[in-house]
Amino acid sequence: MSTCRLLSIKNAQDWAPVATWLEGRANPGDSVEEKVRAIIATVRGSGDAALFDLTRRFDCPSLEGSLRVSEPEITMAAASVSSEDREIIAQAADNIRTFHMAQREKSWFITREDGSILGQQVNPVDRVGLYVPGGKGGETPLISSMLMNAIPAQVAGVPQIAVTTPPRADGSISPYILAAAHLLDIHEVYKVGSAWAIAALAYGTESIAPVDVVAGPGNIFVTTAKRLVQGKVGIDMIAGPSEVLTLADKHANPVWIAADLLSQAEHDMLASAICITDSPTLAERIREELERQCALLPRAEIAGRALEDWSAVIVVPDMEMGITIANLVAPEHLEICLDNPWAVLPKIRHAGAIFMGHNSPEPVGDYFAGPNHVLPTLGTARFSSALSVQTFCKKTSIVAASPAFMNNNAAAIARLARLEGLEAHARSVECRSKNA
Repeated sequence: MSTCRLLSIKNAQDWAPVATWLEGRANPGDSVEEKVRAIIATVRGSGDAALFDLTRRFDCPSLEGSLRVSEPEITMAAASVSSEDREIIAQAADNIRTFHMAQREKSWFITREDGSILGQQVNPVDRVGLYVPGGKGGETPLISSMLMNAIPAQVAGVPQIAVTTPPRADGSISPYILAAAHLLDIHEVYKVGSAWAIAALAYGTESIAPVDVVAGPGNIFVTTAKRLVQGKVGIDMIAGPSEVLTLADKHANPVWIAADLLSQAEHDMLASAICITDSPTLAERIREELERQCALLPRAEIAGRALEDWSAVIVVPDMEMGITIANLVAPEHLEICLDNPWAVLPKIRHAGAIFMGHNSPEPVGDYFAGPNHVLPTLGTARFSSALSVQTFCKKTSIVAASPAFMNNNAAAIARLARLEGLEAHARSVECRSKNA
């Protein structure tokens, strides 16, 4: 049986039924919303007691003592990780930091001829809460999530960063997550997971002070909790299942393309991996490679379901149609596996991240290159961006009007105010004007 669909798209109208099919991946969390609301209410009402109860029920039955990971625990865990692995984590962190340093924005001011000063002040938020999934009971720790979320916050200048992550069954935290925290000089780490961690970060408990922004990936309970606390706190985004779209011509290597598609398909059964090509021969070879390579993966069942349910190799008459479809999909990850990807780049309007050429597979961005891997999914790249330094900053307008500005403009301002029926607004301006 084929691992994924083979489709032929001749024009934009042919795309409509495919788009309808892919919309089935969207899961707003309605199925768990009632449970998550109850969890949030319990944490708000009972604080630490609720965190202990929920953690014992779902993660660590014997959890005792403090929810916070002690400094000695962090230091010992970091020391237990091999020097080779610590060096790899450090290299990735350096690359990520270098990229995000370029994103920093400065406050700015302009001075008008009448002496008024206008401007914008950029400041980091005071406190950020990061959620780092444990992964399979702590056996597949998401080290990259720690780096990708914490480093932009640090570059932004956030003075307080708190990390929550679910404990393993024995009450410990993966040494790799703690090694990353140690490397980044993060000392506030809590043994708390799922929706109750998000509730604690948003509203605070006896042990965990509330934050201003919550960021980090998670399962449907975490994602739903973030959606429900948005407004009380800022969040990075509501992320959906992972996805990749690859544009490939006859010169692309089918072995490489299939490997790239599977790198997303193995995430979860709702992941989507799509290849668009103008070569029917390449399309068939990619499908053959997907079957062969998928069977060899440790997560073959997950990847296979993702390929069968939500993935496709699509043949188009030319690459212009392929680019049109790519913009309609607005994928989380877009690989341009063409001999001259730079010629295509100006035509790409919507993508979370773009990977250029045959030697830029998506995992390079996931882990090491430097750009953030927290990206908009499910078509939201049409209007949203990757997690960045700006996620952890806020901008404040500055107005310093001069006497001359007031004298010259008071009448116009007062007129606008009165048009809106706001007499006190008008008088506030007029009382300062010599021309009133």
